[in-house]
This record gives sequence, structure tokens and C-alpha cells, in this order.
Amino acid sequence: MTAPDFWLTSGFHLLERDDDGLLRVTDDYLRAYLARPEVAPVDDSCDAERRLHAALVEAPRRPVDGSEIAAIADTDTAENYGVLLEFRDRLVAAGTLEACYRGLFDDEQVPIPRLFVDQMVHAILRNILDGCTDPVRLRAAELLFRAQKVAIDDDAVMLADDEIVEMRATADGASPGNLLVGDAPARRIELDILGPETASQYWERSDQFDMVLDIGFARAGLDALCRVLESWVGHLAGVEVGIQPMQSIEDEKWVWHVGLDVEATTILNDLYEGASVTDERLGRIVALFRLRFSDPAAMLASVAGRPVYLAAAMTPDGRLRLKPQNLLVNLPLAEIS
Repeated sequence: MTAPDFWLTSGFHLLERDDDGLLRVTDDYLRAYLARPEVAPVDDSCDAERRLHAALVEAPRRPVDGSEIAAIADTDTAENYGVLLEFRDRLVAAGTLEACYRGLFDDEQVPIPRLFVDQMVHAILRNILDGCTDPVRLRAAELLFRAQKVAIDDDAVMLADDEIVEMRATADGASPGNLLVGDAPARRIELDILGPETASQYWERSDQFDMVLDIGFARAGLDALCRVLESWVGHLAGVEVGIQPMQSIEDEKWVWHVGLDVEATTILNDLYEGASVTDERLGRIVALFRLRFSDPAAMLASVAGRPVYLAAAMTPDGRLRLKPQNLLVNLPLAEIS
């Protein structure tokens, strides 16, 4: 089966692959940022703003003097240009999206807005998953660059795109805390659940982010998320790992863990250190995994051969916001001499 195209909004189609399969930054990709509403000229834009915008569209990599930005009359627009050009310079210096993304986490503070980080993850995943024919896997990959709203119903852990839920709630006057699970009560938000009957619809709706995924234990969505995480680590860290879902950690020799988000990190840290964790906090864990390196030599020698435990957890208000960079900066990778 030839895979249909998907995620046209990712920017992947404006990029080029280099010989290593990484996404080379192109002028067309840089120009796409100049079309964003934060910097695209409007009717009352000043002449200095219009000149700078036109010059960058013509030559997206051209150096920009600080005086050109200072000349922009609207201070918000000038600030937006400063942020965008800093990001542009990072992209150009790195050469590929993957190199730029990895370099963002060398410091404690990520130096660019989260929007740009998510957009890079979106494009990188589109590259990794090129040719994928499984809509469930693609929907699972959305968790790495879009926040989710969680609804738990018995063994089902239903995820809906947080932004879409909020938009529907505003439009319908519904409660954003309610998702469709089975029959929807009045004033709940009704969204299609991705399953065998609806999977074919994903291709034409992939840029709408409006289908619900079940990542309950032993469900197809959770397995798909494991495969996505494996591919993510392989592509960006260059190591082969296997990831399997778990229901609990029963390991007297537990030596390493990685939280896939802020909530999961704090919960795993407390469990590892033997601190008291309430049932309410434990209930926020929506997925638990065991990761193993295919080659133990790729791990730190002190933990080689041992499993790495992963977890994803929702916030108290039912949101899930994965940080896929945690899998790159916190895995026990062997030090390269």
C-alpha cells in the first residue's frame, strides 16, 4: 500500500533530506515563517517593516542589522522580528532541523518559544514517519508536539487535542472537561474516536487534529506510541531501543527512569526516592513503559543492561504535554570519548 500524504502543515515538503536522511534547512522553509501573521505586513505596517519583510522574502538568509529592526514603528512587530531572526540564525547555523533541535537543550533554558520547538518536532516526525500507512501511529505521534486533553473511562484513556477541545468548547458552549466516550451527555464535546471504522478518515483530516486516540493498556494507540518513541530515539539519538507498555514497576534494582513530561518526572522521582505518593497523584499516570537498549554498550557502563522506565502523566486539570526532548537528554547514553 502506498501511504497517502499527511501533515501538509508540518513544513516537511519545503525541506530537503541530506545524505544522512536529516532535514536540510531551505530558503523556502525560512520564507514560510515570514508569512506568519506575527511578521507578515498588514495595512498599517510602516515602510521600514515592509522593506525588511520584502528583503527577507527575496533573501531569507541575509544578515539583518539591529537598526533595521529598531526602525519598525510597531514595537510588538519589532520584537517578533527579533525572536524570529534569532531562530532563523540557529536553523541556518545548524544546517538541519535535527541538529538545531538537539542543540536547543544544551542549556537549562530553551532559547526559543515553544511554538518553534513544536513546529520542529512536527517536521522531524513527518520525516521519520514518511511512508507510514498506520493512522493510529500517526495520531500517536501528535502527542509529541501537541498538548492533549485526557478523559479516563474504565480501562480507556482517551486523548483529544487540547486546542481543538478548547475551540469546540468555545463554539458550542460546552465544558472542555468533557470528551465523548460512548454516548455523549448534553453539552459534551463530540469528537470522532480513531478506530477501525474511522481510520481511513485520518488521511484527509490529519491537519485538523480532531480525532480521539485511546492509549489505554493493551490498546492499539499505546502500542503505536511505543513505536513512535522508538523511532524518535533511533533517529535523533542514533541508538536502537525497544519500548513496551507496563502496568507497574516492580524492580528492586530500579536504576534509571525518564519522565516524558513534567508531571511524570516528579512522580517517578518521588517513587524512586521512596517518598510518599498519594493515590490521586499515581492516578495521573496515563502510561508506563519499559525501555531497553538493543546494545547495552550504548548505555552508561554503570547501568548497562538494566531497563529504563518511562512514564507519561496528566496534570491535575487533565492535560498531557509530552516533552520528547527528555528522551534525548535524560537517557543513560554511553559517553563518547
